Amino acid sequence: MIDRRLFMKLGALISGAGISGASAASASDPKKQRVAYHVSDRKKVGFVLNNMRNHIKGVGGPENVELILVAHGPAMKEFHKFDGNPNAMEMLTSLMGTGVEFNACGNTMRALNYQTTDIIDGAVRVDQGGVVRLAELQQEGYLYLRP
Repeated sequence: MIDRRLFMKLGALISGAGISGASAASASDPKKQRVAYHVSDRKKVGFVLNNMRNHIKGVGGPENVELILVAHGPAMKEFHKFDGNPNAMEMLTSLMGTGVEFNACGNTMRALNYQTTDIIDGAVRVDQGGVVRLAELQQEGYLYLRP
Protein backbone atom coordinates (compact mmCIF):
# COMPACT_ATOMS: atom_id res chain seq x y z
CA MET A 1 0.00 0.00 0.00
CA ILE A 2 1.33 3.41 -0.99
CA ASP A 3 1.65 5.95 1.75
CA ARG A 4 -0.59 9.03 1.32
CA ARG A 5 2.30 11.26 2.45
CA LEU A 6 4.29 10.10 -0.58
CA PHE A 7 1.62 11.50 -2.90
CA MET A 8 1.61 14.79 -1.01
CA LYS A 9 5.39 15.05 -1.26
CA LEU A 10 5.29 14.25 -4.98
CA GLY A 11 2.62 16.92 -5.49
CA ALA A 12 4.70 19.51 -3.67
CA LEU A 13 7.79 18.54 -5.63
CA ILE A 14 6.01 18.81 -8.98
CA SER A 15 4.39 22.16 -8.19
CA GLY A 16 7.66 23.48 -6.81
CA ALA A 17 9.48 22.47 -9.98
CA GLY A 18 7.26 24.77 -12.03
CA ILE A 19 5.72 22.03 -14.15
CA SER A 20 2.55 23.36 -15.73
CA GLY A 21 0.58 23.63 -18.95
CA ALA A 22 1.68 27.24 -19.50
CA SER A 23 3.65 27.97 -22.63
CA ALA A 24 7.14 29.38 -22.64
CA ALA A 25 5.84 32.40 -24.54
CA SER A 26 3.59 33.42 -21.66
CA ALA A 27 6.37 32.99 -19.08
CA SER A 28 7.26 36.68 -19.35
CA ASP A 29 3.70 37.64 -18.36
CA PRO A 30 2.29 34.68 -16.44
CA LYS A 31 -1.10 36.35 -16.04
CA LYS A 32 -1.71 36.84 -19.76
CA GLN A 33 -2.97 33.80 -21.63
CA ARG A 34 -2.45 33.45 -25.39
CA VAL A 35 -5.09 31.24 -26.98
CA ALA A 36 -6.02 30.30 -30.54
CA TYR A 37 -9.63 29.24 -30.97
CA HIS A 38 -10.49 27.12 -34.01
CA VAL A 39 -13.88 26.86 -35.71
CA SER A 40 -14.74 25.09 -38.95
CA ASP A 41 -18.26 23.84 -38.22
CA ARG A 42 -20.90 26.42 -39.08
CA LYS A 43 -23.22 25.11 -36.35
CA LYS A 44 -20.57 25.71 -33.67
CA VAL A 45 -19.79 29.36 -34.44
CA GLY A 46 -22.15 30.77 -31.79
CA PHE A 47 -20.88 28.27 -29.22
CA VAL A 48 -17.24 29.18 -29.91
CA LEU A 49 -17.93 32.92 -29.75
CA ASN A 50 -19.73 32.45 -26.41
CA ASN A 51 -16.74 30.45 -25.15
CA MET A 52 -14.44 33.31 -26.14
CA ARG A 53 -16.62 35.88 -24.39
CA ASN A 54 -16.70 33.70 -21.27
CA HIS A 55 -12.94 33.21 -21.50
CA ILE A 56 -12.37 36.95 -21.41
CA LYS A 57 -14.67 37.29 -18.39
CA GLY A 58 -13.08 34.29 -16.69
CA VAL A 59 -9.57 35.76 -16.75
CA GLY A 60 -10.73 39.14 -15.50
CA GLY A 61 -10.90 41.07 -18.77
CA PRO A 62 -9.28 41.48 -22.16
CA GLU A 63 -6.08 42.89 -20.67
CA ASN A 64 -5.33 39.41 -19.31
CA VAL A 65 -5.64 37.42 -22.53
CA GLU A 66 -4.77 37.43 -26.23
CA LEU A 67 -7.36 35.54 -28.27
CA ILE A 68 -7.26 34.73 -31.96
CA LEU A 69 -10.16 33.06 -33.75
CA VAL A 70 -9.15 31.07 -36.81
CA ALA A 71 -12.07 30.11 -39.06
CA HIS A 72 -12.18 27.97 -42.16
CA GLY A 73 -14.54 25.69 -44.03
CA PRO A 74 -18.29 26.07 -43.64
CA ALA A 75 -17.88 28.28 -40.54
CA MET A 76 -16.65 31.11 -42.78
CA LYS A 77 -20.16 31.48 -44.22
CA GLU A 78 -21.35 32.80 -40.84
CA PHE A 79 -19.09 35.84 -41.24
CA HIS A 80 -20.19 36.88 -44.74
CA LYS A 81 -21.55 40.45 -44.62
CA PHE A 82 -24.61 39.71 -46.76
CA ASP A 83 -25.41 36.03 -46.20
CA GLY A 84 -23.91 35.45 -42.76
CA ASN A 85 -25.46 35.22 -39.33
CA PRO A 86 -26.16 38.74 -37.99
CA ASN A 87 -25.90 37.54 -34.37
CA ALA A 88 -22.50 35.93 -35.01
CA MET A 89 -21.32 39.04 -36.82
CA GLU A 90 -22.43 41.28 -33.94
CA MET A 91 -20.81 39.07 -31.32
CA LEU A 92 -17.52 38.80 -33.24
CA THR A 93 -17.48 42.57 -33.81
CA SER A 94 -17.92 43.06 -30.07
CA LEU A 95 -15.11 40.59 -29.32
CA MET A 96 -12.83 42.27 -31.83
CA GLY A 97 -13.52 45.54 -30.02
CA THR A 98 -11.89 44.00 -26.95
CA GLY A 99 -8.79 42.97 -28.90
CA VAL A 100 -9.74 39.56 -30.31
CA GLU A 101 -8.15 38.95 -33.71
CA PHE A 102 -10.09 37.17 -36.46
CA ASN A 103 -8.09 35.11 -38.97
CA ALA A 104 -9.97 33.97 -42.08
CA CYS A 105 -8.67 31.04 -44.11
CA GLY A 106 -7.53 32.20 -47.54
CA ASN A 107 -8.13 28.73 -49.02
CA THR A 108 -11.76 28.78 -47.88
CA MET A 109 -12.19 32.33 -49.12
CA ARG A 110 -10.93 31.31 -52.58
CA ALA A 111 -13.20 28.26 -52.63
CA LEU A 112 -16.22 30.39 -51.67
CA ASN A 113 -15.15 33.21 -53.98
CA TYR A 114 -15.05 35.64 -51.02
CA GLN A 115 -13.04 38.83 -50.98
CA THR A 116 -11.84 40.39 -47.73
CA THR A 117 -14.46 43.10 -48.23
CA ASP A 118 -17.18 40.39 -48.21
CA ILE A 119 -16.50 39.33 -44.64
CA ILE A 120 -16.53 41.04 -41.29
CA ASP A 121 -14.52 44.27 -41.09
CA GLY A 122 -11.14 43.85 -39.43
CA ALA A 123 -10.65 40.25 -40.53
CA VAL A 124 -7.11 39.15 -41.34
CA ARG A 125 -6.94 36.90 -44.41
CA VAL A 126 -4.40 34.12 -43.94
CA ASP A 127 -3.41 32.97 -47.40
CA GLN A 128 -1.34 30.07 -46.09
CA GLY A 129 -4.60 28.54 -44.83
CA GLY A 130 -6.37 28.26 -41.51
CA VAL A 131 -4.76 25.01 -40.39
CA VAL A 132 -1.28 26.30 -41.21
CA ARG A 133 -2.05 29.46 -39.23
CA LEU A 134 -3.13 27.37 -36.25
CA ALA A 135 0.15 25.45 -36.35
CA GLU A 136 2.09 28.72 -36.53
CA LEU A 137 0.24 30.10 -33.52
CA GLN A 138 0.99 26.95 -31.54
CA GLN A 139 4.68 27.30 -32.45
CA GLU A 140 4.49 30.86 -31.12
CA GLY A 141 3.22 29.55 -27.78
CA TYR A 142 -0.53 29.99 -28.21
CA LEU A 143 -2.69 27.34 -26.58
CA TYR A 144 -5.08 25.62 -29.00
CA LEU A 145 -8.80 25.27 -28.30
CA ARG A 146 -11.41 23.73 -30.53
CA PRO A 147 -14.66 23.77 -28.57
